[in-house]
Amino acid sequence: MSSSTKKIVYLGLMVGLAMGLHAFEAMLPLPYLFPGAKLGLANIISLFVIVNFGVKEGVLVAFLRVVLGSLIGGTFLSIPFFLSFSGGIVSAISMGITYTLFKKHLSFIGISIIGALTHNITQVLVAAFLVDTFGIVYYLPYLLFFAIPTGFFVGLVTYQLQKYWRVVS
Repeated sequence: MSSSTKKIVYLGLMVGLAMGLHAFEAMLPLPYLFPGAKLGLANIISLFVIVNFGVKEGVLVAFLRVVLGSLIGGTFLSIPFFLSFSGGIVSAISMGITYTLFKKHLSFIGISIIGALTHNITQVLVAAFLVDTFGIVYYLPYLLFFAIPTGFFVGLVTYQLQKYWRVVS
């Protein structure tokens, strides 16, 4: 099998895994104390792909996950789609840039926290634009508070996954 074919197969698997994690997270019953806060499990795959295949591939996987997941979930071109799309793409780009520039200085946890923060900031700004009210921005500190532990968790899981990937690949 050629290396380009192998890469396409791996990236297809990564898209499927990211969609599965996204669907699993959507089924988790989150308490009403935390509206809008999510774990961001699919970002494990985005960061993993950025590290092992490249930034362009990581953004592509995030793009396909959101688009295909919204088509399957019936939310394509709805407000949740635009929030997920903008947050996922900007988060993947920010993690990719951060990894490229600072991989010797930041751990996966630090890179993931930056991705979680940019994801929430982007979603709140897009929501403010879509609902045509800036008042929603007051919700941002609450979401950023949850971005730290969720980003930490995603970075930690990605680090553990990376340790085993080196053994397998």
